[in-house]
This record gives sequence, structure tokens and C-alpha cells, in this order.
Amino acid sequence: MAEVTMPKMSDTMEEGTVVRWIKHEGDTVDKGQIIAEIETDKANVEMEAFEQGVISKILVHEGEAVPVGQPIAVIETAGAAVHPEAQAVIPEAPAPAQPEAPEEVPQEPPAEAAVPEEERIMASPLARRMAEERGIDLSKIHGTGPNGRITETDIEDFLKAEKKEEAPTPPRPAEEAAPIPAEAEEQELSRMRKTIAERMAKSKQTIPHFYVTADVAMDWAARTREELNAHEDQVKISFTDMIIKAAALALKEFPQVNSSFHENKLLMHKNINVGLAVALPDGLVAPVVHNADSMPLRQIAAETKELAKRARENTLTTTDYTGGTFTISNLGMFDVEEFAAIINPPESASIAVGTIRDMPVVEDDAITISKRMKMTISADHRVLDGAVAAQFLNKVKSCLESPTNLL
Repeated sequence: MAEVTMPKMSDTMEEGTVVRWIKHEGDTVDKGQIIAEIETDKANVEMEAFEQGVISKILVHEGEAVPVGQPIAVIETAGAAVHPEAQAVIPEAPAPAQPEAPEEVPQEPPAEAAVPEEERIMASPLARRMAEERGIDLSKIHGTGPNGRITETDIEDFLKAEKKEEAPTPPRPAEEAAPIPAEAEEQELSRMRKTIAERMAKSKQTIPHFYVTADVAMDWAARTREELNAHEDQVKISFTDMIIKAAALALKEFPQVNSSFHENKLLMHKNINVGLAVALPDGLVAPVVHNADSMPLRQIAAETKELAKRARENTLTTTDYTGGTFTISNLGMFDVEEFAAIINPPESASIAVGTIRDMPVVEDDAITISKRMKMTISADHRVLDGAVAAQFLNKVKSCLESPTNLL
């Protein structure tokens, strides 16, 4: 017998939702066969069986979210060992000691193993850990999860109620926010939006951001792009594709920008993987162009179009959105002149790109019209200083102003 647990399908995934069960109780499954569709914080991903056998029990209903590592189903196998991906195994009674075996200190079984099945309290692993850390008796808590299961929210509500009982309610300060208006309607956040909220808040709280902006002359880039796109039978190249290539070449020259801060050390990444922020109805994802420095410009164009298409269809694979070392966010198509992006952890920098405008500029004591674009780098001051960020940004700028470098 082996437990199927909620797998960790990305670096940021903490819980997943069972969208639908493709296999059901009583169905025979082979190793590698698709048994369920899981919604992560990035996309919907098909889940494979790690063991051959029969699904004897489904523990999580469709639409239910559970933490990574929590059992979601049980597969009856013919004496097969639990796959290493499984985070927990159903405790079995210890085998009776043999007389000839050396005396050992018996391992204490989990506390809940001694509890009769009819008295066992249903609670999520996180809720149990929170209760243990805070000395809370789970029997005093009413679970609001499926089948009365106690969740971490129930623990938090219990703690809040205890605090209210212990201390009198303080007078409401005059500056406190007003209650939610009656005409307002609360809306639950999607899993993607929750993840964005958590990661971006953590990024701004833990990463000391600073910003450097450059003004780029895009006249040559515009003419080069027009010439390249004159070939009707080939993939069209966008300004974003050119910026990705320029950034990749600059990252190769300035490897410190292509690094991450980790436990007071720098992780110098060998590969240059540029993420591209793509706006979706529920939020934002950043699929990754891997080894962008070694890709021809037209191949980058084909790759970005395919990644954006899969992102909008919610069919990105784990490889598509992991491993990024730098991110580009382009809001030029929304007529945004300039903005600053939040760094996507664990990266150390990102570039925010504005729209291309026809602007009057002074060149050789004469006023001319030039296509100008503003780029702002957001940098982690633990990793980069202003001078390095400025030099890197100027390298991206020079590649775009002399686009033959991109070819």
C-alpha cells in the first residue's frame, strides 16, 4: 500500500488543488499513468502515478486544496515500497520482536496512532503543527473543512477568540479604517493571485530594491525589426524579443546581475534564463526562455510566442516557468511611459520597459524627432551596487541602439 501525496511542482508551490480525478476508486493504474489534474500557483498540471496497483481510497475531493506533501489518495500495491516522492506513509503496527533479535529501544509511534479510529480528530498537517507549537487541544476546535477537517484557518480563529476573551476590546481609534460598506462585495482571491500577493510582499519586505532608468533611442531597432519582418514566411520579431536578446547578451558580460542572494552568499548561475512577464485574467506568470544568450533572435521570437500562448491556455509545464535568472516586464503595449517592476525572487534584478514614443530630441545642435523608450532596472542592493546596475543597463541600451549586435 502506498500513499499518493500532493507533489511540489514548482519552487513556490505550497499547496495544490485537485481539479479532477481522471482515475477513481477501484480503478487499476500503471506506473506513469495520469491519475489526476492538479492546479498549482502557476498552471494546471497532470499528475502521474508513481506505483502500479489499484486506487483503494481517494482522500481529497475535487476542488479541495491541500498542502504539498499531504496524502490525497491510496494505491494498493503488491508489496511495492512507497515512492520517495511520498511525504507520509500510513502507520502500520510494528512487527512483534523476535527473541533472538538484539534489544532495541522501541520507536515511539505517532501520538495519533494510539487513538481509536472513531475518536481520531481530522486535521490538516499544518493545523496539527500549529496546534502542537501553541499547545492547543484539537478536540476543542470545530473544523470547517471537508468532513469537519480542522484547517489552519480554524486554528487562527481559535487563537483570535482566545485573545478576545483574555483582553477587553480596546476603544476604536478614530483613524481606523471604516467597516466594509454594505454595497461592497468580497471576492475570494484565486490561487495565482494569492501566490503573487505573498511573493511580491515578501520581495518588497526582504529585498532592498533600488532603481536606475535609461532613455533608449529605438530608431535603428525599429528599422531593423521592420526589415526582418518583411519576410512573410518567417516568425515575426517583436521589440520584446529584441530586448530579451539584448538583456541576455548584457547578462553574459555582467554575470553578477545573473546571480541570486542566498544565505549571505551569491549563487552565480551558469545559464542565462530570461523570464517574460505575461498578464493573465487571474494575475501574472513569467515563463522562461532558457539559454537566451545562445538563441538566435528569430528562435527567441518563436519561443516567446509559444510560451505566451501556453500561458494564456493554462498549459505551461513546470519547466516553462522555473529556472529563471532575470525577468523582463514590458507594458509598452498599454501606452505606459515608465514604471518600476518588483524583483521576482530569487532573482537579483529585472527590467521594466515602457512604450516607444516619437519625441523631440537635440542632436548636433538641432532638434529632431526620435523614437525613444525608457527602461528601468530594479536591482537587489545586497547583490548589486548602482554603478554595476547602470553599466549593465547601458549595455542593454547599446545593444538596442546598435541592433546588429542582436543578429
